[in-house]
Amino acid sequence: MGYTDAPEGWWQEFVSALPARTAKLAVVRGDGSPHVAPVWVDLDGDDIVFLTSADTIKGKAILRDPRVSLCLDDERPPFSFVTITGTATTSADPDELLRWATTIGGRYMGEERAEAVGRRNAVPPEMVVRVRPTKVVAKLDVAD
Repeated sequence: MGYTDAPEGWWQEFVSALPARTAKLAVVRGDGSPHVAPVWVDLDGDDIVFLTSADTIKGKAILRDPRVSLCLDDERPPFSFVTITGTATTSADPDELLRWATTIGGRYMGEERAEAVGRRNAVPPEMVVRVRPTKVVAKLDVAD
């Protein structure tokens, strides 16, 4: 994996920082055209984890071709970002769905709403998507 312009471990801190940043997920549609969509994420080691429905454009694309890219950024000066390229795997295991839906829901909606968000989102055709990074580009304080 590649790290640029940022200390070792910085990208993981950036991705897992609170308040949580929304990632932009890039996939390739069946006709070869690009598709970008926002996703709520969390880290599990170096893996990026999020949920999506198997019936969405992004879900269908991941099931067809597991190569994905994600971008998270800080839009405030001096601006920083992380782009992650990797390979996705999916799971529809009910226990894993509930665990990650609750964890991710808590990151974005607050711990007091985590359980309700988790139970609402941990239903078929939702699936857990785990992205194993193959390349990471991290740029810290771009405008400095």
